[in-house]
Amino acid sequence: MSGTAEPIAMAAGLASGYHGRTVWSGADFSIAAGEFLTVLGPNGAGKSTLLRMVLGLLRPAQGTLRVFGAPPRRGNPAIGYVPQRRTLDPDLNVRAADLVGLGVDGHQWGVGVSQRKKREKRQDVTRALASVGAAHLGGRAVGRLSGGEQQRLQLAQALVARPRLLLLDEPLASLDLRSQQEVSQLVADLRAEYGFTVVLVTHDINPVLGVTDRVMYVAGGGVSVGPPGEVITTESLSRLYQAEVEVLTDSRGRIFVVGLEAETAHPHSPRGPRP
Repeated sequence: MSGTAEPIAMAAGLASGYHGRTVWSGADFSIAAGEFLTVLGPNGAGKSTLLRMVLGLLRPAQGTLRVFGAPPRRGNPAIGYVPQRRTLDPDLNVRAADLVGLGVDGHQWGVGVSQRKKREKRQDVTRALASVGAAHLGGRAVGRLSGGEQQRLQLAQALVARPRLLLLDEPLASLDLRSQQEVSQLVADLRAEYGFTVVLVTHDINPVLGVTDRVMYVAGGGVSVGPPGEVITTESLSRLYQAEVEVLTDSRGRIFVVGLEAETAHPHSPRGPRP
């Protein structure tokens, strides 16, 4: 990760909200080129809101946000996006390759598209499928694939246009532990190979512990950003939640956040800053 490149995104005094209600506020941060940032926090804290703002789908309630040096805009081809996964109908007969092809820029579709453009699109789809270990799935119906396989296809769709920034909203939800670890490592390997920036939203940091550079912890109407070992501490989370929160470590080195409502308490494992 380069320390000299211009940040992919920068926020100053950023706040989000709906219908006059503030969800979180006072966020100051930058996202470096090539960084792997994990957005962490309890359900309903406003994690996905950040992605909507970066995508240009939601305007800041306060403050400023710049992406690639400019205000966010809808349909930016430099951004790949994997939304929260929905269970696909088992009878859906769309081929995996066609699903991935939906991520290709619109100018390569439709009547009048040249044979060269069509060939390039096929090549891009083939490359994207291969990059996520799904080359063998191209001709299969997506509805008959496993959850882990479908998630790989969504990732390939987001990467087919070769974005500079990849946004993933709860990509590990509903996957078993093995699939969570596989998808996390796959995203990290692709980032290392292609050099894009990753912003991954999750409610549990465990599956991404070995690959994330920093975490953004969203809770209690505030945002804290830094290495996991600095953010997930008793002092930091108590300040963020504005309540007495305690971070405990068990005999296996797992960290537990306690002193919260059941839906906001979740285990983590410790990890310090990457070199």
